[in-house]
Amino acid sequence: MKNLFIALEGIDGSGKSTQVKLLSDNLKHIGHHIYTTCEPTNSPIGAMIRSIFKHQIEADHRTIAGLFVADRLDHILNKRNGILYQMEQGFTVISDRYLFSSYAYQGAHIPLEWVIAANSLSAEIIQPDLTIFIDISPEISMQRLNKGRDSLELYETLENLKNVQEKYYEAFDILKEKQKVFIVDGNRTSGFIAEDIWKEVERLINPKLPQ
Repeated sequence: MKNLFIALEGIDGSGKSTQVKLLSDNLKHIGHHIYTTCEPTNSPIGAMIRSIFKHQIEADHRTIAGLFVADRLDHILNKRNGILYQMEQGFTVISDRYLFSSYAYQGAHIPLEWVIAANSLSAEIIQPDLTIFIDISPEISMQRLNKGRDSLELYETLENLKNVQEKYYEAFDILKEKQKVFIVDGNRTSGFIAEDIWKEVERLINPKLPQ
């Protein structure tokens, strides 16, 4: 059984964490060994990024973009818990955010072409077998964030999330020949979203299934 690398993407409040768990459970059920991870990571670089998001440290958007480049390379190459190491051990890796998050979130503030180029080494080392984009309206995103948080983080404003969503689609268009992206309607209940995601992953596992 071939192990996979799958990334889940979406603006804040899209329900990625729920879908990571549901997809993990489905893959475990058919025999996959699962390693779930996220970006920013729990590394020292990732911790610095999280501190910036929480307004504990101030940083320019260009600095944030550079930190993500470093965090992602460590995420891939770390010899104890990196993506490559986990895949070499036979795990299917599911990541909550990967390359497209940088393209969208940093690309909303600095030139998208620069962000893509800055992350080109990571893209050359490993691409997901499938990127799943959970598409929700920024308005619904903000409703969920305001309901579930005591305070909002750096990028969590309606205007910014609209810009981020546009950048996701711009990046999808630019990279459509290089990366496999599945877009799912996230404005529904988690069960319907999970069902659509699982059908797409089944097709990835067994390409002979009808499209």
